[in-house]
Amino acid sequence: MLKGSYVALVTPFKNNEIDYNSLERLIDFQIENRTDGILLCGTTGESPTIAGDEKERLMRFSIKKINGRIPVMMGTGTNNLHHTISATIKAQEWDVDYALVITPYYNKPTQIGLYQYFKAVAEGTTIPIVIYNVPGRTGINIQAETTIKLAKEFSNIVGIKEASGNLDQLSHIVKYTDKDFSVMSGEDALNLPIMSCGADGVISVTANILPRKVYDLVELCSKDKFNEALKIHQELIEINNALFIETNPIPVKEALHLMKKIERELRLPLCFMENDNLEILNTVLKKYKLV
Repeated sequence: MLKGSYVALVTPFKNNEIDYNSLERLIDFQIENRTDGILLCGTTGESPTIAGDEKERLMRFSIKKINGRIPVMMGTGTNNLHHTISATIKAQEWDVDYALVITPYYNKPTQIGLYQYFKAVAEGTTIPIVIYNVPGRTGINIQAETTIKLAKEFSNIVGIKEASGNLDQLSHIVKYTDKDFSVMSGEDALNLPIMSCGADGVISVTANILPRKVYDLVELCSKDKFNEALKIHQELIEINNALFIETNPIPVKEALHLMKKIERELRLPLCFMENDNLEILNTVLKKYKLV
C-alpha cells in the first residue's frame, strides 16, 4: 500500500542538461535518510520543461540507481488525455511503481469531465494511479465525491495526493474510501493536521532538504504519537514557509544549491529568486544549520 514519506524530487540541471551526478547524490541522500519513496518528473521536478527523451533517460537512470530499494512514482499527467495515457503506459513499461496523474490544468473541466478523464486513464493503463489534486496550480478542484467514486470503481486508482488545503474534503475522502486507498498530503505546512485526519503519508517538497525530519514526522503520526510529531511540525514551520516564498520549485532548488548539492539552474519560465527573498531563505537555512 502507498504510504509513508515520499519526496517530490527536484531535477538538477547543469548547462541546460540533466545533471546525473547530482541526481545520483540526491537519490543517495534520500535513501540514506529513510525516505519511503521518490516521486520523479513531478511539478517540483520541473516536468513541463523536460522533453520526452530526457524523461526516459532520467527515469531509466533513476530506476537503475534506486534498484528496487524504495518505490518510484512518476508524474505522467497533462491536460491532454492522449499524452497522459501514452506517458502512463511508458511509466508502466519502465517498471515504475505508481503514476501520479494531475487534474487537467487550464481546461477547467466539470466534475463529470474529471471523472470521465480519470476513468479513461484508468481503463487505458494497468499501473497503479495516484490522482494529484492541486487546484492552486491547475485552476480546478476534484471534489471529494468525484475522488470517492473513482476510488470505488477503478481498482488501479489507488490513491490521491491532496494539495487543496481543504481538510474537510480530505476527511470525507478518508472516511468514504476503502482502507487500501491511500490519501497523501501534498501540503508540507499541513502534513501534521492532514495525517491527524487519517492520511497515509506525504509527498513532500521539504523532504528534499530535510528528508529525515519529514520521515520522522510521518512515522510518529503513523504510530499515533501526535504529541511528538507536533514538536517536529512546529520545528519545520519556518522552513516550510521559506520554501514557498516564491513559486515551487524555485526556493527548494536555491536551498539545495546553497547546501552545495546541485548547480544553481532552473529552466525558463522559472528563474532565480529575487535577492530579498534569497536573503530570507539563506537566513532560515542558517537557523536550521543547513548552510
